[in-house]
Amino acid sequence: MTQPVSEFKSKSGLQRIVAACGYSMQGLQSAWRHEHAFRQELMVAVPGTVIALVLPVSSFQKLLLIGMLVFVLIVELINSAIEAVVDRVSLERHPLSKNAKDFGSAAVLLASLLAAAAWAVVLFNRFY
Repeated sequence: MTQPVSEFKSKSGLQRIVAACGYSMQGLQSAWRHEHAFRQELMVAVPGTVIALVLPVSSFQKLLLIGMLVFVLIVELINSAIEAVVDRVSLERHPLSKNAKDFGSAAVLLASLLAAAAWAVVLFNRFY
């Protein structure tokens, strides 16, 4: 017995990679236009990346600092996707919908705390 195949999974090879890049760019553009939290976090990530690049720390530490900023953006995008799906299913209040949104928000909080801790440790070790 064969499973049904989504019409959205029809591309293969290089065509799939090119399409995936296009979808990713559309996702980033949509997040920038419609997600305030994503814009705010990006406004921290961009100067944070520049600061990390000029800090007198090892290349590995620079990668860690920048990686943590990108990690927060990744988790925020996943959280926004969860919220969009929940809202697509129904806009009425439901405990499971609240849980899904709260779990996503908690994930962003934990990612942000982890990023802050990484920055604190690297900066503390470098300057104290």
